[in-house]
Amino acid sequence: MKNQINFNLSKRNRRAVILLSFILFFIIYTPRLYYFLKKEDKISLNSFPSKKWEYENRKSTNYHKKEFYTFKDKKKRVYNRPISKFDPNLYSKSDWMKLGLSIKQAEVVLNFSKRGLSSNVDLKKIFVISDELFDIIKDSTYYSIKKNQQFETFKKEEKTIELIEINSANEVQLLSIKGIGPFFAKQILKRRNELGGFYQKTQLLEVWKMDQEKFEIIKELITIDNLKISRIDLNTVKLEDLKIHPYFRWNIANSLIKMREQKNGFKNLNEIKESVLINEELFEKLKPYLYL
Repeated sequence: MKNQINFNLSKRNRRAVILLSFILFFIIYTPRLYYFLKKEDKISLNSFPSKKWEYENRKSTNYHKKEFYTFKDKKKRVYNRPISKFDPNLYSKSDWMKLGLSIKQAEVVLNFSKRGLSSNVDLKKIFVISDELFDIIKDSTYYSIKKNQQFETFKKEEKTIELIEINSANEVQLLSIKGIGPFFAKQILKRRNELGGFYQKTQLLEVWKMDQEKFEIIKELITIDNLKISRIDLNTVKLEDLKIHPYFRWNIANSLIKMREQKNGFKNLNEIKESVLINEELFEKLKPYLYL
């Protein structure tokens, strides 16, 4: 028949069909053969940790991580009993290390003992002394420092502060005062020379650029000797000299000179208050610089 399909294949085509069939077989059945031959692992419910075990394990791990650095030294360190009774205030670094403390721990104890330990209560408060060490040494301690003397050691170590007398100090001495540099040393000397000396500490606030904060620092480090103030003889001073003083403006100085001429000299300093230009506040300010 004309439309009949010819299934006769050439030798070459048959080989190609066989090869293709072999490849398809290999692709399809090789994975199945692999899974068939592979031994499956036996799975047991016991091989999985319980939720409770996981929680306890995680909690324990976190705890040890957190406390490792805090307690590792205490757990491993071996403490020794003191050979005799001792005062913790007098123990040296090497003495504490002989009891079993590390170098850093011994230094911490020394810092506390400098403040003064008056009892085992104070000793136990030192965080580097473990309960184990405290139990070992607590019966071997005695304390020479009483409760009200526990800061006495600090007082002995305090340096005596030398106060500077401001009316006689030179620039070098002023520079030794905390808070005073070269600028303020010069300004203080300038104001002191203008006034003839300071009679009270608050006058330092009149120094150029001196503020309250700096004054609070300086005032505790100085003293004032009023005998070193340069005073003005009110009955002999000339107008040109009197008006130079910062507290005597020209009109005040002129008023006092005229009043002196009218009175033929002052008999008492209080007489200058008769001037309308001088009130009680100004009088108290002027009085330290005047005499008759």
